[in-house]
Amino acid sequence: MDEKLPTPPSSAIKIRRTTSSNSVGGSGPTILGKYQLGHLLGRGSFAKVYHARRLEDGTNVAIKVMDKNTTVDATMERLIIREVSSMHRLKDHPNMIKLYEVMATKSKIYLVMELAPGGDLLSKLNRRGRFSYSTARFYFHQLISALHFCHQNGVAHRDLKPQNLLLDGEGRLKVSDFGFSALHDEQLSNSLLQTACGTPAYMAPEIVYKKEYDGSKVDAFSCGVILFVFLTGKLPFDDSSYTKLHWAKHRREYQFSDWVQKPARNIINRLLDPNPSTRLSIEELTELSWFKRSAMKAEELNHHQQLQFGQGIFEKEYKRSGRLNAFDLISMSYGLNLSGLFEARSHNKKELRFTTSVQVGSVEEKVMKLGKEEGYRVERTKGGGIGLVKGRVVLLVEIWEIAANLWLVEIKVVDGGQEFGETQWEVIEVGLKDIVVSWYNDDGC
Repeated sequence: MDEKLPTPPSSAIKIRRTTSSNSVGGSGPTILGKYQLGHLLGRGSFAKVYHARRLEDGTNVAIKVMDKNTTVDATMERLIIREVSSMHRLKDHPNMIKLYEVMATKSKIYLVMELAPGGDLLSKLNRRGRFSYSTARFYFHQLISALHFCHQNGVAHRDLKPQNLLLDGEGRLKVSDFGFSALHDEQLSNSLLQTACGTPAYMAPEIVYKKEYDGSKVDAFSCGVILFVFLTGKLPFDDSSYTKLHWAKHRREYQFSDWVQKPARNIINRLLDPNPSTRLSIEELTELSWFKRSAMKAEELNHHQQLQFGQGIFEKEYKRSGRLNAFDLISMSYGLNLSGLFEARSHNKKELRFTTSVQVGSVEEKVMKLGKEEGYRVERTKGGGIGLVKGRVVLLVEIWEIAANLWLVEIKVVDGGQEFGETQWEVIEVGLKDIVVSWYNDDGC
């Protein structure tokens, strides 16, 4: 078998290594007076990614450009919103590509992201043939740490593969491409997914044969394939026939190279279990001593920097900033036209959002008064929000400044959702309607 791994499909965006991480040329076009575009880093069926420079401070970034007129339809809108929302939820983890800003014009959408000048791991694998045991553990450790954080924050990636694992300027792994990600509310953490997506060689078998599946277990299977690839330089399941590929996964028809050590074989075998109910989960993997031990050689770390993997990563909680920016809003909105964010009035069974020009103190007084009138116990949360408690129902009210004299108010059911329905939402709407500028919410995707 050819030692080189298959190249990604044309729909994937592959980021190549940049020739210069310090400058972008002075002749590129300027986007909305904020960024100067440089050379093309990669392209796919729906987007192009450019190296760019922030004019304000000279920071190098990557900008994903999508043409709304030619490539963005209703399906793509949902994928883009998911990608933005996923990246926003996960922005605090050091092994995630950061999304800095979302901008839009009438014809284009721009996702401004962290630049990963080290290229992708597929390219590195193809150059080396395979990784040493310590190098494979180094990257795999970071991948699992990142995925554990993903799943804790309600995100399943669903398209994990080496070409979606990038390297920053110091050689750290960065998980990218959340276009196929799935979002779960905390109260729906055990819900199953139904959409078939991913790359066949890395795809868990249940995506094909089951109507519903657990997104976190799908990610775990992909990690088993990735670790196998890291250590052997080839895919465990590799056939042009989807049917044969599918049966190979069910029959566990893969063979280890002689040099793959027994602890790694055991991990891979448990991750490639075709039965998702007995497959090793990401959370279980983080508790194994094999994962907790760091075997990375010091010389493999850039600038001899000793990273303490797993420490302080899982304990991080997603924190909202006091002021929302464009990608916060786009992840909440119905569409991708930023100028129309506040035109749609909608809510689902879990949350309600509206904008107001009333000062924060007055909004809080209004909310607390309404809560007491409806029999709720009113509490202050550690984050500065307002908690409303009645029986098993718990509501959280949070307020953000989004512009001068304009605030976004979010009321969310965090417990007892089955006992809180349309009638209760109507009571809240009627009680607060005199301070509302506009109602809006997401479409639940």
